[in-house]
Amino acid sequence: MTMRRLAGLLLLIGTAVFVAGPMPSARADNPIVQTVYTADPAPLVYNGRVYLYTGHDEDNSTYFTMKEWRVYSTTDMVNWTDHGSPMSLTTFSWASANAWAGQVVNRNGKFYWYVPVTNRATGRMAIGVGVSTSPTGPFTDAIGRPLVENNEIDPTVFIDDTGQAYLYWGNPNLWYVRLNTDMISYSGGVTQIPLTTAGFGTRSGNASRPTLYEEGPWVYKRNGLYYNVFAAKCCSEFIGYSTATGPTGPWTYRGTVMPTQGGSFTNHAGVIDYNGGSYFFYHNGALPGGGGYTRSVAVEKFSYNGDGTIPTITMTSTGAPQVGTLDPYVRQEAETIAWETGVETEVSSEGGMNVGWIENNDSIKVKGVAFGAGATSFTARVASATSGGRIELHLDSVTGPLVGTCTVAGTGGWQTWTSVTCPVSGATGTHDLFLKFAGGSGTCSTSTGGSSARPAAAVT
Repeated sequence: MTMRRLAGLLLLIGTAVFVAGPMPSARADNPIVQTVYTADPAPLVYNGRVYLYTGHDEDNSTYFTMKEWRVYSTTDMVNWTDHGSPMSLTTFSWASANAWAGQVVNRNGKFYWYVPVTNRATGRMAIGVGVSTSPTGPFTDAIGRPLVENNEIDPTVFIDDTGQAYLYWGNPNLWYVRLNTDMISYSGGVTQIPLTTAGFGTRSGNASRPTLYEEGPWVYKRNGLYYNVFAAKCCSEFIGYSTATGPTGPWTYRGTVMPTQGGSFTNHAGVIDYNGGSYFFYHNGALPGGGGYTRSVAVEKFSYNGDGTIPTITMTSTGAPQVGTLDPYVRQEAETIAWETGVETEVSSEGGMNVGWIENNDSIKVKGVAFGAGATSFTARVASATSGGRIELHLDSVTGPLVGTCTVAGTGGWQTWTSVTCPVSGATGTHDLFLKFAGGSGTCSTSTGGSSARPAAAVT
């Protein structure tokens, strides 16, 4: 089969990427992105949706080779929509390298993305600010220069109940400034937070780093208590945390959140509350070819202890449980994926993203699809520069009950889109839906009806 691209509703056959072999069923959902290597998760809850901002480790990296940032989103914590890369090093004309760990916050109807990059003029790490009117971008350089620069990294921003915003960052030290309400300037000086053993734990064997604090602070407030969750004790790192009664301390070290594990010698945390649950984001090296420079973002659901302390959290391949179900009777994008084997995403000529590089026996899982009384048809937006292929619809696994097959013919180009519809029978109740791509040799693409790309659910 030679279909290669799937936009809007579906995807067909393309060239296999780094996911080796099909997943057996619906168990594993971590890491939550499998199409590329991702790192340094920064979740944001906005308008009932979780937006996840990540870095992008380049394939086969032997250092932190990172040129862009990426955005994903979800309403159910398991099916994640790929929004591509709305910001990169080229966004900042003054930056030369190192699109490292940042965070997005929402204020004044705008979204501000604070990121560390290398300042070309000085060769030092500096904090830049991207801005957009949409959580998915595109982002532009808000000020045309660094907001602050002292050759340290990993900014996190927190807006207190009073309206005062704080920018924290640092490795090997920890700093903060008080941001003005415009979020692109600050008042007062740059303040260094004392790294005491009472505040950040005791590190042994390194006289120059007496505390456990290493990098990657994530500061937030919950039930009147301020939390600073951070990567501790390189290398390999674990995640520890401290608490305080005020946003600038004094901090008290509380212990380990996530022990050292996971095949990456770094880790980086992001913590949110969403839809009645608490979620801990991190990265590891769990994907094929993964490691300390080819990392992958994952998530776990957890519950705070009664006194507000954070329990010890262990990495799993299962991930967070699904919140609700996915509605197959509204347009779903092809790049909304719970798990995939052998496909990639790309920018679609019709807008948004599409799924491509599909080969025979590649697949996409969409989790927890609520078919209800029964779907009768499935529609996908597809493209194939060659002879096309088939999209098989299976329930609960790639070898589960076959409920429909869409035949895709050649469309004359990888971005020449058409819609295909096929009958569906036996899809009732709630199931995981697997889109299995079948045919001869070659590649194809798919989209879910309209613009962008992703295997879409059935339609009535």
